[in-house]
Amino acid sequence: YNREQFIMFDSDVGHFGGFTPYGEKLAKRWNSNAVFMEDRRTAVFWFCRCWYKNFTPFLTERRVPPSVSISLVPPSSSQPGPGRLLCSVMDFYPAAIQV
Repeated sequence: YNREQFIMFDSDVGHFGGFTPYGEKLAKRWNSNAVFMEDRRTAVFWFCRCWYKNFTPFLTERRVPPSVSISLVPPSSSQPGPGRLLCSVMDFYPAAIQV
């Protein structure tokens, strides 16, 4: 709330932890509710671990070849001298490739 973390679910230990007095109070209440906690653990499994397992290959192994264009930029009055080659590389994945 207001960009302040006050509570989080620790999936390693399977319970909530509070960062503020309100978060600690809420964590204590939620951790004592067995039905609610089982629902949270199931949600973490399906929405975090399963989705991560299914989508990681798509996100990390996806390869899209670049779209490359090379054009001549003629000299101008503001930049006299010989023309220059302009190489544009766009729309490729992963973005960390250096051109």
